[in-house]
Amino acid sequence: VQLQASGGGLVQVGDSLRLSCEASSGYVTMAWFRQAPGKGREFVAGINRNGGHAYYDNSVKGRFTVSKDSAKNTLHLQMDVLRPEDTAVYYCAAADRRYNYPRLVDRFAYWGRGTQVTVSS
Repeated sequence: VQLQASGGGLVQVGDSLRLSCEASSGYVTMAWFRQAPGKGREFVAGINRNGGHAYYDNSVKGRFTVSKDSAKNTLHLQMDVLRPEDTAVYYCAAADRRYNYPRLVDRFAYWGRGTQVTVSS
């Protein structure tokens, strides 16, 4: 079981970034979380196995778009209109059990290494 995230970087306020996460196999639900310095890991966006149902935290709704290439088991996060408060280490995660739009860290059994996103003002 492997998850590999990529695509982070340093950008300016209002810029865009696209994160990607390759999974070694398919999962019931995949999601993005983030963790800012001194804070806990928080849910950002998730999507079900076939990519038909995406859900978001209110803080990113309308700015971020999660998508999934099921054929390649690849998860993406398109982040637009980035703000300084989006600065964090972003993690992809996967759940192999069926939950109802999971947002809690403990619902996800598999985690990739984080990728740093820094939004400079």
